[in-house]
Amino acid sequence: MKLFIAAAVVTFALVSASTQFPDAPTGFDNKSNGMVDDATHQADQMKFDEVEQLSDGLGPLYNAQSCRECHQSPVSGASSQVTELRVGHNGPDGRFRTPDIPIAHGSEVITGRSLVNDRAICPNGAFPDKDIQERVPQTENIRTLRLSLNLLGDGFVEAIADQTLVDLAKQQCKSSHGKICGQVLHVPIVEAPSQMGVGRFGWKDQHASLLSFAADAYLNEMGITNRLQPNEVTNLCNTVSEPNDTPGPDGLSDIDRFARFIRATKAPARDAQLATGAAAKRGLGLFAKIGCVTCHVETLTTAPAGTKINGGTFTIPPALGSATFHPYGDFLMHDVGTGDGILQATREHYGHLVFQRMSGYLAKQDFESSRNKIRTAPLWGVRLRTRLMHDGASLTFLDAITRHRGEAAHVVQQFEKLKRYDQEAIIEFLKSL
Repeated sequence: MKLFIAAAVVTFALVSASTQFPDAPTGFDNKSNGMVDDATHQADQMKFDEVEQLSDGLGPLYNAQSCRECHQSPVSGASSQVTELRVGHNGPDGRFRTPDIPIAHGSEVITGRSLVNDRAICPNGAFPDKDIQERVPQTENIRTLRLSLNLLGDGFVEAIADQTLVDLAKQQCKSSHGKICGQVLHVPIVEAPSQMGVGRFGWKDQHASLLSFAADAYLNEMGITNRLQPNEVTNLCNTVSEPNDTPGPDGLSDIDRFARFIRATKAPARDAQLATGAAAKRGLGLFAKIGCVTCHVETLTTAPAGTKINGGTFTIPPALGSATFHPYGDFLMHDVGTGDGILQATREHYGHLVFQRMSGYLAKQDFESSRNKIRTAPLWGVRLRTRLMHDGASLTFLDAITRHRGEAAHVVQQFEKLKRYDQEAIIEFLKSL
């Protein structure tokens, strides 16, 4: 099997604003970061915002009717308060098992997914007696909610060289003497058969590519089949031919437009007034001093323009190449005591064909060790969230900070030793992001 892992071209760095590389553009103005012209970006946004109908292939099981429904605050592509439900249980061997969820009065059982869809298109006028709503069986005692993720600026995240993230994980572990060791997951790039990349998208780092991510969400969140995810979760009540997402006159499918829209978004902007204040500046210094920046990495740099990534299927354009950006995240998996025990379901995220083709390789990966790990939440734009952490259970910055355990336990201890006004300075810094 041929595996693709992007070559190292740059290394991560906690660099200052005076770096030789330009900063990625920021803002919430719905304008392009320069990858495409604004007219193209706005057209792609219209597709991202479009409400799907039954005639488009919506469902049969789904969570939302548009991408924007889960990525909307303050603009399309950002985060929201929307959550999704994931469940499972441990088998006799102690390993995670995805649920078996009967639908249609037990006539069919949904398997191989941890996601439980909140909506269904039946019963409806054409199928008045088909009840296909998923309901969680009592056997599934591992349960969690997952908040929708911010997508703004993710074109720059995709353009980070794989080796940059690998090196970052090694450096973390070395500098912290083994206390903080980000986990790198190599995952299938669905559009590049039999090739892998370093995962960076999704709460479990299940995707390395924005096209793979978009195709996954289109099927699993909206029930729209596409060329990368051509199989419905259930065919009950389904009347639209597969794949639902077909190319338009320009040869692009919806998933191509979704990926291009995300790639062309600007990174979240800071609150200009708070960011220049003395308290936020002092808070940043304390944030770094007590060790928060070990995982919430301030600055990363993308690979140069012209670099082929995603198994050679995408070439980094000038607008995304050799750019510095400030996500305050490392896009690695960590155990900070808030893990939900859910193991990513490979068949669910990569589709039946990829699962069959790469099942041998995937079986050898140490995904089991990531069950209680979560991707570091990038803090850019965090001031716009009212619910924090992966499950939205933390409602204030103080709640979120003190909830950290595991790898972050000693950092929390340092925070708790600070005088109150120093703690408040760190929170003021977070309010500026």
